[in-house]
Amino acid sequence: MHSPRTRVQRRPVHGVLLLDKPLGLSSNDALQKAKWLLRAEKAGHTGTLDPLASGVLPLCFGAATKFSQLQLDAPKTYEAVALLGVTTTTGDAEGDVIERRPVVLAELTPERLAAVQLQFTGPLQQVPPMYSALKKDGKALYEYARAGIEVDRPARDVVIHSLSLTLLADNPDAIAVKMVVQCSKGTYIRTLGEDVGAALGFGAHLTFLRRIDTGGIGVERCVTLAQLEAMEEGVRLAQLEPPESLLAQHVRVTLDSENAARFLSGVRRRGTWPDAGAVAVFGDNPPALLGVGHIVGGELVPDRLLSPLEIQQILEGTPHLQASGTLEKL
Repeated sequence: MHSPRTRVQRRPVHGVLLLDKPLGLSSNDALQKAKWLLRAEKAGHTGTLDPLASGVLPLCFGAATKFSQLQLDAPKTYEAVALLGVTTTTGDAEGDVIERRPVVLAELTPERLAAVQLQFTGPLQQVPPMYSALKKDGKALYEYARAGIEVDRPARDVVIHSLSLTLLADNPDAIAVKMVVQCSKGTYIRTLGEDVGAALGFGAHLTFLRRIDTGGIGVERCVTLAQLEAMEEGVRLAQLEPPESLLAQHVRVTLDSENAARFLSGVRRRGTWPDAGAVAVFGDNPPALLGVGHIVGGELVPDRLLSPLEIQQILEGTPHLQASGTLEKL
């Protein structure tokens, strides 16, 4: 007979958990585990990371979920290893082997690597892999793939901001290329690995993938689920960064009490500010994040606002929040 399951008492939690997602866990499974550990009412992630990939996955709780799109759109940096000479159905080690080719080490000269590195740097078009979560007619592509059906996928524009290729040839039976890639959102590193392998003449599939940075958030700042689980509750909650940690690239504007109240009501405010497309707006008394907006023609226009209740809960949880200045970078 099973013992009754303990019901977790949820609570309002606001902030950003910088998670180092483990291998083998989907982004949603990692989110639900962290949400349970924090007993949070509301949570969301900032874009999926493959179960076969580890690394940076910022998780948003409460008011921070209003800004999760910003990280979704941010550039990402990955470390990956592409094993040469073997192509698979999925582009990674989970798939069935399609073809094996002998790898000729003498052909993998520094000049050849440099040429391929240059070939795949800059704006590119990628055809999304069949084994992906993209949807066609309401069904994920990987569902078609598992049924043995291949569907047309339009190529997508992506940007490889930088690419570094390093030959790994210590094991003559497993010659590989290490890739360090900084890229735009929507880039498939598995596809890039396959394309690099094809350009080198031997084919390839990924055997390792780790996201080491997203939007300036490096993996060294992240905590693992195992570490989080081992912490006492107070220490666990202290791992959360405030919602404004997602707004590092926003210009900061601080409003007095009267203007803050009007802004929170969705009313535009006039000032001497220069135009700015992304603004983080704070009140000065009490010092608190109010939301985000943009400035055009001297008008501060609200875009996403926190609720008064959310602001109150954040202040009660972070009584020493500092916010000062009129117009500066966060």
